[in-house]
This record gives sequence, C-alpha cells and structure tokens, in this order.
Amino acid sequence: MSDAPLILSLETATLGGSVWLGRGSCHLAARNGDPQVSQSNSLLSDINACLKDAGLALDDVDFFACASGPGSFTGLRIGIATLKGLAASLNRPCVGIPTLAAVAHSAGPSMATVALLPAGRGEVFTQMFSVSSVSGDVIVNPIDTAAHLSPQKLIDRYGMLPQLMWAGSGAHLQRETIESAAWERGIVFGPNSPESPSANGTPSWNLAANEENLAAHVAALALQSYSKGMLQRPEALHAIYVRPSDAELTK
Repeated sequence: MSDAPLILSLETATLGGSVWLGRGSCHLAARNGDPQVSQSNSLLSDINACLKDAGLALDDVDFFACASGPGSFTGLRIGIATLKGLAASLNRPCVGIPTLAAVAHSAGPSMATVALLPAGRGEVFTQMFSVSSVSGDVIVNPIDTAAHLSPQKLIDRYGMLPQLMWAGSGAHLQRETIESAAWERGIVFGPNSPESPSANGTPSWNLAANEENLAAHVAALALQSYSKGMLQRPEALHAIYVRPSDAELTK
C-alpha cells in the first residue's frame, strides 16, 4: 500500500460538506463540516486538521479530488476554487467526480439507484445509476442524465420502476413523498437491509442510509480514474451545475 497515491478529497456540494484523506483506499483522516458554518470559513482548517491527524504535509499529496456538482452553487465554487489553487500551486493533478455518482457509490450495489440531492425550493437534483461490485471495486454507471426536478416530476420519472434504491440527503428530505408514491403503487418501502423484499423479487423501494462523509466516496471514484490514467490539470476542472443559479434566474 506504500506505493498507493495519497489522495485529498473535498466535497463541498452539500451543506457542511466533508474532507477525506487516504493512501489509496486506506483511510487516514476525515472531517465532516458543520451545516451551520460556511465552508469558506471551515474548509482550509478541515484540510489542515486531516493532514495533522495523519502526520503529513500538504506537499505529500499526490493528487486532489472534489465533487464537481451538481449541488450548492456557493459550495461548489468554494471547493473547486480551493482544489484548483492547491493543485496548481503544488503542480499536482486532480479529478472532479459528479456528486450524484458519489451518492450512488455510497449506497452500494443496486440494479437501479436514484441519487438525490436538495436543489432548494423543495426541488431536487437527481440521476439514476446502476451500481455493481467488480473485483472489490464499487462501479457506478449512469442510466440517465442528471436533472433538476420537482418532487412530483421525480415520481413521474421513476415511479413506474418496481425495484429502486433511493440514496442521498435529498431522498431523506423527500422520504414522505417517495413512501406515499410507493404505497399508491403497492410497492414495499423501507430502509435498505439484507432482509429487503427486493431479494425475492417483491416490488420494493429501499432507502439507503445517509452518508455523512461523501468525500470518501468521491475519493473512491477518483482512485478508479487514477488507475485508468484519467486525471486532469487543475485548469481543466469545471463544475456541473444542471440548472442556472438563483442569481441568473432572477436576472
């Protein structure tokens, strides 16, 4: 494992966000942000705390990863600007990982996972993935494209599917809507567990546990990109926004 790259991963697309530091897939240190505190005030101190916990310095990092969106406009800009600054100053490569892919990764293997993040105004960012386990890696493949939807349009988009994993903080915020839609369709709904009815073919929608440190899953997907030689220069990294910002909508 000593030859594995040292990865510093940032996730600022959600409230609070998170930081993860690891040697390859080996966890070294992590911090979960405070949703009540702006990441502009906490991100650098969380990075420093992780490095201190691991007994490492910033220039030990081999490459940087971050969630590239969708998510909070302000949070994404803070995270991506921070990552670009660090990677450029140290002349290190980096990689951006779609936030919804990291959410799907956090939920584990499933034929169809709907990843959800809050988009403000009661709406959500969403995308469906297939998630499989291959030689110890959790592989995430998109089934459709990321979208910005109201709760009703969310159900219209996925409500016909009898087997689904719902994942992410957006799914927990919309739990009542999802559960009601399942009940109307005669579909069992509940937390994901080994005893879930989907195992025997019974129509079921399962709710994955909410992952507090999404940066760890950003890092896991970034490591897959690293193994394929798919890292980027910092200037090539761009955010995935899906919809215009509130400022652009009211302009």
